[in-house]
Amino acid sequence: MSDAPIIRIVGKSGSGKTTLIEKLIPALKGCGLRVGTIKHHAHPDFEIDQAGKDSWRHYEAGADAVMIASPVKMAAVHRLVQPLSLAELAAGLSAVDIILVDGFGRDNTTPKIEVVRAARSAQPLNPPGDVLAYVTDVPLDGAPCFGLDDVEALTGWLLAHLLIECSPSSDSLSPDH
Repeated sequence: MSDAPIIRIVGKSGSGKTTLIEKLIPALKGCGLRVGTIKHHAHPDFEIDQAGKDSWRHYEAGADAVMIASPVKMAAVHRLVQPLSLAELAAGLSAVDIILVDGFGRDNTTPKIEVVRAARSAQPLNPPGDVLAYVTDVPLDGAPCFGLDDVEALTGWLLAHLLIECSPSSDSLSPDH
């Protein structure tokens, strides 16, 4: 089970949740952290494998779990009897220091940051008391607010809030990472 803190990034569809996570990952890795992510997919079925490929054929034949692995990455597909909770999903991520979750807006067991973008809607989904912060381009009161491109300040604030020290490593600063 992972003891890594879980931070959900929530907001209306098209508000920029995925874009924010794409910016947070390298910022957090620049602090020497190992970052895991979980993406909530609202539709009951999705494919991460290509139709006709061997692992897809294994799953289609009825395997309850299929893993595909190469020397540098792996992926697993598990057939579920019932939906897993966010905590159960996070437990499947090992060797990470922080978990960023894209979505799971209805889960109230973990802290969340809401993205509010005027082009989508100037009204947040959550009241200030229900979020750690807003990432926004509109003025909002009651919770810390960060600009849509102010990832450095958001990262520093988030790490301070979680009591995690930023320790840049030489690996995390190389252009290959």
